Amino acid sequence: MQCVVYKSSRKADTYLYVERENDFSRVPDSLLKLMGEPEMVMSLELTPERVLARADADEVRAQLRDLGYYLQLPPKAYQSE
Repeated sequence: MQCVVYKSSRKADTYLYVERENDFSRVPDSLLKLMGEPEMVMSLELTPERVLARADADEVRAQLRDLGYYLQLPPKAYQSE
């Protein structure tokens, strides 16, 4: 499964994964407003063997299929600062 990753211009270490470049049609407007202007970081292939640094690739693929997006939030240790 191909996906595109965008970082938030307002929230540090917050990333939005979508299925296609610049296709935010399934992302809630309220989430897009909170994220600010999305900045493309990379495009990648999510395979069962793929290991992601801060997300479970199986969960990302499932949410992309079901919701049309996946939101990666900062690690909890970072959030409490």
